Amino acid sequence: MATSIEYVRFVIAVLIGGLLFGQVEARTFKGGFDVTDAQVPIENILPGGPPKDGIPSIDKPRFVAANKAKFLDPEDRVLGLAYNGLVKAYPISIMNWHEIVNDRFGNERVTVTFCPLCGTGIAFKARLDNKPLLFGVSGLLYNSDMLLYDRTTESLWSQIKREAISGKYKGRRLTPISLQHTTWSDWQQQYPATKVLSQDTGFSRNYKRSPYQGYETSRSIYFPVEFASKGYHPKERVLGLEIEGVSKAYPFAELSKTTGLIKENVAGKEVVIHYDVDNQSASVSDSNGNTIHSVIAFWFAWYTFYPDTELFQVE
Repeated sequence: MATSIEYVRFVIAVLIGGLLFGQVEARTFKGGFDVTDAQVPIENILPGGPPKDGIPSIDKPRFVAANKAKFLDPEDRVLGLAYNGLVKAYPISIMNWHEIVNDRFGNERVTVTFCPLCGTGIAFKARLDNKPLLFGVSGLLYNSDMLLYDRTTESLWSQIKREAISGKYKGRRLTPISLQHTTWSDWQQQYPATKVLSQDTGFSRNYKRSPYQGYETSRSIYFPVEFASKGYHPKERVLGLEIEGVSKAYPFAELSKTTGLIKENVAGKEVVIHYDVDNQSASVSDSNGNTIHSVIAFWFAWYTFYPDTELFQVE
């Protein structure tokens, strides 16, 4: 009798083990990340080339004073962030190689990101549920846009949507912090006391050379996207705005036909578009002058994430 009971137990253990093994085998992984529960089509999550952390984030950024940033020319582009009493500039020439800077503004964690393939620079508060987050470059793309991952849960995050597409935080969104995507001369003129991200990053990279040389002017897109844009050059810069679920794109080609100051109503909210033709920069504020989060992106990138976007055109 004892032998029979032991045999039954053995069979049950084998069956349970087989079920568990089958569940593990049935899960889907991309680049080492579990995407079984992804809220986007798994087949559209693509490897970008470098593996996880193959593009290293800058986790201990160093900064220099503006007058020490001799490596920058006036027309070089930067992401500028004035927040929490501090002012910093992140040169695109450095962001091209690292894409993520995990930084601090006072006692607040802030992550600054740049996707060279989409031309999008976005900053956000690196905290969720009162827990700090540290981000890395996953090596994966969705709609040609970088997927970040947080090192605590390894949830994957869409940069443009600021939303987790898989993992523990799936469906959660990060709080954006408005930044400027402009020229170094423009940013320095606005904020002479700005600090600048140093080329002393701890990594050996040639920051004088762009790994994406010629990409901004080419009509080619390296990776497939769900919705193909029309009407403008794929790399036409646009100011993208989303309010209350309503999105609108302001192509620079259209803004250049205006005085540079446009008052609009988007989703029932009065907004003012500010366009600087000399520095190829744009921003949005409300009727009281408060900055509203927006993003400068390549037209193809904005359109594929917001295919129902409204479009600003000069009649």
